Amino acid sequence: MLAALPLALALLALRVTFERFVGLPLSRLLGVRDHTRRPAKPNPTLERHFLTDGPRPKEPQLTLLAAQCGLTLRQTQRWFRRRRNQDRPRLTKKFCEACWRFVFYLCAFVGGVSVLYHESWLWTPARCWDNYPYQTLKPALYWWYILELGFYISLLITLPFDVKRKDFKEQVLHHFVTILLMTFSYSSNLLRIGSLVLLLHDSSDYLLEACKMFNYTRYRLVCDTLFVVFSLVFFYTRLVLFPTQILYTTYYDSIVNWTPFFAYYFFNALLVMLQLLHVFWSCLILRMLYSFVRKGQMEKDVRSDVESSDSEEEEEEKKAARECPQLKNGAARGPAAADGARSRVAGRLANGHTPAT
Repeated sequence: MLAALPLALALLALRVTFERFVGLPLSRLLGVRDHTRRPAKPNPTLERHFLTDGPRPKEPQLTLLAAQCGLTLRQTQRWFRRRRNQDRPRLTKKFCEACWRFVFYLCAFVGGVSVLYHESWLWTPARCWDNYPYQTLKPALYWWYILELGFYISLLITLPFDVKRKDFKEQVLHHFVTILLMTFSYSSNLLRIGSLVLLLHDSSDYLLEACKMFNYTRYRLVCDTLFVVFSLVFFYTRLVLFPTQILYTTYYDSIVNWTPFFAYYFFNALLVMLQLLHVFWSCLILRMLYSFVRKGQMEKDVRSDVESSDSEEEEEEKKAARECPQLKNGAARGPAAADGARSRVAGRLANGHTPAT
């Protein structure tokens, strides 16, 4: 099983090579373009607040920072928007990451089907417990299993550097549970049921990554079609097959000829944690499906991969302009129209018209 560690490092090197020489050219071929972002001007005070107190200060903090830096409130808000944009991953990075995972999951699914197709316990999960624990490990199953384990270890290593999404904590938990499940199932010779869990997950994962890839391009119809197919496969495999076939056989069939022991409780506890994550992601997909049916178009990304767009700055400025209309001579009505902190204070003191900043 320790062979998975050097294999994980080899997969990391292969990923870097793949993303550079395959993923990046493919993204350009499909029309993926990074948006032009205006860099934030160097400002030590705002940078220090950004790194220590967070990238989204409240309005009182913005007012105080604006006064300290001699900027208007609008300029301070704009600085934080541009600074946040600098840390957001670019579309090409997202595409290359999804492309790599798509290739691996697709190869893993095809490989898993070829390895397990002729096994009786693929079609009848109760056969996973025949002659347990004295079951011979075939070389093809071993290498497929170790390759999957190495891949998930590599994902855990690169997790801090990959695109961070709203379900980042759930992703960390998922990777830990998956690695723990695979190592424990290998050590306990539970590879038959473990291989079924892997194959069931791979059957929808490559569809998810393909949907992400096309979501970053202009092929909206392909993206929407893949999203619907992925949703159907995900719901059927994770909410129907997994509890009725996998969980059922591990809970009941596994102890027909054995009394419950430590591996029974530990393995089933990990599988239940995995199922809870399935339910969590299913709720996110249902929410996206609802939006898809209502709008006729999928949202920005699948399964909580929602990032603020680069046009946020222009949208917020338009919103502020609507809330703060200007007169023809450049004066704004009321003290609330002034942008800077000092202008607001002056407006309150004067209780009259103030020049627009």
